[in-house]
Amino acid sequence: MPATPPDPSEPSIPSDPDAVALAVEAAIERDDLPELRRLADAGSSDAEDALVESAAERGDTAELRRLADAGNSDAEDALVESAAERGDIAELRRLAALGNTDAADELLELEEEEE
Repeated sequence: MPATPPDPSEPSIPSDPDAVALAVEAAIERDDLPELRRLADAGSSDAEDALVESAAERGDTAELRRLADAGNSDAEDALVESAAERGDIAELRRLAALGNTDAADELLELEEEEE
């Protein structure tokens, strides 16, 4: 069975780590979130870190959830912090149910404050 040729409309990911770092830097400077997602999905931890930071700054809960669901612990930490600041008990419960002990602790604190 012949290999599927790469999609020419989709730019390739550089194989050289220095080139990847430059691509991430350029995407950060342009605030090019789709490019950062593409680089992160291809395995760039720097791109993933930039996405987490950007999403946290923008308060983009959906992006943080997507990254946390993919296993990014920094995104999960940012979700907990954001939910605690907003007093979002539903989000803290969701995270605690998934086993996040920080969310469980924040949830206890918020519930104690309500009493």
